[in-house]
Amino acid sequence: MKITVSVHGRYHAFELACGLLKRGALHRLITTYPEFAVRRVMETRLPVVSAPMLELRRRIYDRTGWGGKPDLAIARSFGEFAARNIPGGTDLLVGWSSATLEAIAPARDAGCKVVIERGSTHIGHQTDVIKAAYAEFGQAFDATHPEIIERELKEYEQADAISVPSEVARKTFIERGVAPDKVYANPLGVDLSIFKAAPTPRKANRPRIVFAGGVGIRKGVPWLLRAFAKRESRAELHIFGPIEPGFEAILAKEPTDGVEFRGPVDWETLAHAYAAADIFCLPSLEEGFGLSTLQAMSCGLPVVLSDAVGATDLAIHGIDGLVVPPADEEALADALNRLIEDVELRKSMGASATLRVKRVGSWSDYSDRAVDTYDAILKGDARRTA
Repeated sequence: MKITVSVHGRYHAFELACGLLKRGALHRLITTYPEFAVRRVMETRLPVVSAPMLELRRRIYDRTGWGGKPDLAIARSFGEFAARNIPGGTDLLVGWSSATLEAIAPARDAGCKVVIERGSTHIGHQTDVIKAAYAEFGQAFDATHPEIIERELKEYEQADAISVPSEVARKTFIERGVAPDKVYANPLGVDLSIFKAAPTPRKANRPRIVFAGGVGIRKGVPWLLRAFAKRESRAELHIFGPIEPGFEAILAKEPTDGVEFRGPVDWETLAHAYAAADIFCLPSLEEGFGLSTLQAMSCGLPVVLSDAVGATDLAIHGIDGLVVPPADEEALADALNRLIEDVELRKSMGASATLRVKRVGSWSDYSDRAVDTYDAILKGDARRTA
């Protein structure tokens, strides 16, 4: 089995590529990251072909806003680049959604199967949910270019299979007419060497709640702040991640007493933050998986999630944490309060979360599931789940 992975950026493609390499299945990694950067990030040498100028363009825009939002242009250019760089002998192309369309026909002509990797819910579902939420705050959601949506829909149609990180995400594809046997779910993994529980439990009078992710509407931050405000005197809330553009005006109207905004941090800093916390919360309105959930569980934290978070595939309600409806500040406040008030419940759920991740949540587990599914696809027996 020879697999080529194609990704316009990083996402979890590098972990997948390393897993395939260890199993003798990686043929090539096509990416916008230069080879030296891939080697530095993953600490191993991979067979890389890169388009670094596309990565440079993205980063210049992210830092300066210069030149207009490049997502669509990068997706097109990278799709064309991937089409030219699929190596002969590839059995299966795994391409990231929105940036693989141009490579599908050449791959097929070369005898390859094609899997589209979509790290979130169906793009139509995602767009509808976020648009409705933005409208509630009097804002327009225009972050996803209409042609990006059109590209993804074509990719879904033309691919042999679609990979998503959770049953929550898979369900949104089926609801929008994609055949159930075309979509399979493979939960993401976590680096167990970085994210691990503290050797000694934290001792403090006020439990610490941690959130990690983009600070904005999609991740449910307004509802988290309102829920926390009901119990602010009994706990701390530390929010890690960048504030999304345009969210500052909304944030200024929300209650933030007792909240610490810690900004974006690296994995090691975040791992230390989890180890020094008591509860993790991710109340997203839409979330294909929510890798931060698995990271927090690996560090021994009970989790409070909305049922729109795909990581509920692994975090079981009442055992590893508590699951509530999205955009429901009362239910969220009740769940947080239950863990704030019950030390033993926090300990038991946190211990269960850690064990669950150790059993099924490593990147090695993820890669095993991926290889099994790719093998089934190549044999013409694609399965719904990995």
